[in-house]
Amino acid sequence: MVKRCEWATDSLLKKYHDTEWGVPLHKDRKLFEFLILDGAQAGLSWSIILKKRDAYRNAFDLFNPKKITLYTRTDVRRLLKNKGIVRNQKKIESAINNAKCFLKVKAEFGSFDKYIWGFVKHKTITNKYRCWKDIPPYSDESNNMSKDLKKRGFSFVGPTICYAFMQSAGMVNDHIVSCFRYNQVGKS
Repeated sequence: MVKRCEWATDSLLKKYHDTEWGVPLHKDRKLFEFLILDGAQAGLSWSIILKKRDAYRNAFDLFNPKKITLYTRTDVRRLLKNKGIVRNQKKIESAINNAKCFLKVKAEFGSFDKYIWGFVKHKTITNKYRCWKDIPPYSDESNNMSKDLKKRGFSFVGPTICYAFMQSAGMVNDHIVSCFRYNQVGKS
């Protein structure tokens, strides 16, 4: 029997756990996608967001930040009617705002990847947790990331959201040590 992190409880979460979670991401658009999805998750479960992921991709132009920056009040109203996504006006407006901030960071650093991975010195932090309950909700790195993102105008980027983003983007390997993905992700 395959040993997984205990949060991977249903088929969708297992697939995500087994193929994506913790794998280092360096493509700007994929990093932007996770930044938006992790912000949308605030107060909700990741399972809900994964179920809505395809709808998010369709609703937000495949997470193309250039297109999203052009969204108007009409687009916000359209998105608020979209039952496939989380219909929270603040989260929708945050996605639009964060697209603008994302492009500014990308222009300043040459890529969002170069900027965001700087918080972990451009190398995955590999933790050695034995139990899921031992994994903290945030870290010094996610606190620093949150402060800097907020300073740059981003929203829905608190330390806990940033830590979830870091886990999603493979900036930290928080698979428990007995999980079959722990060593696999460590070699990515």
